[in-house]
Amino acid sequence: MTTARHDDVDTDRFIAAIAARMNDRVTDVSAVICAYLQDGITELRGNPRTADLLAASVESNVATILRALRYDLPSADVRAPLAAVEFARRLAQHGVPVNALIRAYRLGQRRMTELIFAELQILAIPPAERIRVIERITVTLFDFSDRITEQVVAIYGDERERWMESQNSVRAVRVREVLDGRKNIDVEAVTEAIRYPLRWQHLALVLWYPEAETDSDAIPRLQRFVRELGDAVAVASSPLVVAADQVSVWAWLPYRTAPGHLVADVRTFVTAHRDHPNVAIGTIAAGIDGFRNSHHGARRACSVALAREQSSSIVVAADDPGLMTAALLGGALAETRDWVREVLGNLAGDDEHDERLRDTLRIFLGTGSSYKAAATELNLHANSVKYRIGRAVARRGRPIGADRLDVELALLACHWYGPAVLWPDPNQ
Repeated sequence: MTTARHDDVDTDRFIAAIAARMNDRVTDVSAVICAYLQDGITELRGNPRTADLLAASVESNVATILRALRYDLPSADVRAPLAAVEFARRLAQHGVPVNALIRAYRLGQRRMTELIFAELQILAIPPAERIRVIERITVTLFDFSDRITEQVVAIYGDERERWMESQNSVRAVRVREVLDGRKNIDVEAVTEAIRYPLRWQHLALVLWYPEAETDSDAIPRLQRFVRELGDAVAVASSPLVVAADQVSVWAWLPYRTAPGHLVADVRTFVTAHRDHPNVAIGTIAAGIDGFRNSHHGARRACSVALAREQSSSIVVAADDPGLMTAALLGGALAETRDWVREVLGNLAGDDEHDERLRDTLRIFLGTGSSYKAAATELNLHANSVKYRIGRAVARRGRPIGADRLDVELALLACHWYGPAVLWPDPNQ
């Protein structure tokens, strides 16, 4: 009996030591698991808001499990962390299949096990004791993961049901079917069901408020804003508005014929309103394909806006020069950031001086390397442009020659994503 108790004490001590070591690096451990989940589950990629919630959910779950290991806590008492609950709710709101949520916990448990076992190799644990440690850790990880998964799946189901009921369900579902494009659509029947003229010209919008500034009135406020916008830009019928989640809506403005300068008129109306919502604007297009394509353009513009670390109100449009190209670079921002640093060198610094040099170089290259044309666009003397170009090339550390296209793309990424692809100190 004494030996058994001594063995238990040793097992507890080794497990606590492993958990404590990993808890000191909980953010790094969580980032590794988060990247693993995004690589393995396609549904968890592409939405910056969802990515932020995934990171918070992973870190809170990792911290919970490490605390359980460190203090030998019973799994029966565990409650899913708030961040994990919110992540499950957000997936339900966005229609991400529940299987993606379940798989995230299975893959997360697997990667967590690998990381813990790698840590275990560092400690000098006697072989017999090592087996007991592995058995205890494996059981604890399974029990906690199973318990939390059970809770978040139930929360997902409740939220999915509530969300579908809270929307104008038939209308929202039919709109999403049209956007999905995987089934044949009876245009006339759907037009009647959603009360929107699908055969007309459309300009799609995505509107949202920063999550820190939202309340229960967010969706009604956005709906009112779209109606006021529609009146201001003379829509030919009522706009279509569908809630995307608790803080954002998708909208379409209908026209019998495409008006000129519509995007500019929308931008003017939005920016004239104090405390306006963030808005991403698609391109005007016709028919059911145009309905989809304009929406996809607005969402790509939205993805760029969300990825940029910007606190001020945002208005972007799919036809803003270079934005759609930048959107293609946004699927893996960490890799884009490394690539930008490789291409631009010290010119990728996150400060006003480098920003001014990058903008000058971007406009100079965009005007066919004309000092005169760039000076006109920048409202500078041609000699000032020439000086800045020289400084930009010096900051980069090598001339612009065969890799000019890479330079232009890297500058475009800096222009649209800002700090998200820049380096606080390029000399580090």
